[in-house]
Amino acid sequence: MMNSLACLFVLGAMLAAGEEPPARTQMPLWPKGAPGEKGDIGPEADTTKPNGDLVAGRRVIRLGNVSVPTLTVYQPAKERRTGAAVLVFPGGGYHILAMDLEGTEVCAWLKSIGVTGVLVKYRVPARKGQAPYAAPLQDAQRAMGLVRTHAAEWGIDPHKVGVLGFSAGAHLSAALSNNYATRSYPAVDEADQADCRPDFAALLYPGGLAERNVGDKLEAVVTPSVRTPPTFLLQAEDDPVRVENSLLYYQALKAAKVSAEMHLYAKGGHGYGLRATELPVTHWPALVEAWMRGLGVLPAR
Repeated sequence: MMNSLACLFVLGAMLAAGEEPPARTQMPLWPKGAPGEKGDIGPEADTTKPNGDLVAGRRVIRLGNVSVPTLTVYQPAKERRTGAAVLVFPGGGYHILAMDLEGTEVCAWLKSIGVTGVLVKYRVPARKGQAPYAAPLQDAQRAMGLVRTHAAEWGIDPHKVGVLGFSAGAHLSAALSNNYATRSYPAVDEADQADCRPDFAALLYPGGLAERNVGDKLEAVVTPSVRTPPTFLLQAEDDPVRVENSLLYYQALKAAKVSAEMHLYAKGGHGYGLRATELPVTHWPALVEAWMRGLGVLPAR
């Protein structure tokens, strides 16, 4: 079996060639439309300009105007399935979604280690008069309920379903990790009766966790409790989205006696996704895999 770093290079070659991991299932999150949606924000589209910034030499899909949220299931080969699943939340500042860099490419890696990747296309940009995370949190709660409802059908252990988020998607992962007891929308069907607490959470270069100009405290929506799931944090010191987001959340997790692991690097910036470079921070998938094995989510080697 290939180790994690070898898998990354193979996946990088596949994705650079324009290949995308085949999807097993795609479905809308809401059978009759998302709560409060009016269909007045314009058509969904990739907003990346021809001269847009590249990451590791490749363009990034920056999907905007999402009003019909979906989940897409990327299933490992039957002989590789571990029963674990991870909901993937791309970042984009709650303005757009980096759908390949922090979405499909991540699901390809998850598949390679026997984990079912569930890509959640949540609503962006922020709706007028709402907190930026309000509609996305509804989508995240709904997505987790759907995955657990379909767990048997998709070969998933409902007690091994976690979340992995990047930047704003990491904020959303933390919000879901601490707001699962009550749905933030009226129940639609049986999926809304399922537990929407993640079993574990990985937060990559999170943003928005720490409030500014108020003594650097956490946002109320991401304040941990003893029931917050085990959490992995990773960020670079030179990230323009301040490293205090990780530091303060880690301190709060420890104060709440939640299992937590944090990795900080001197260099790396922001928004590198899963595209490996010469910077050690971009080799984070091996760390996340080892952490998942330590939790018992994946079998020990």
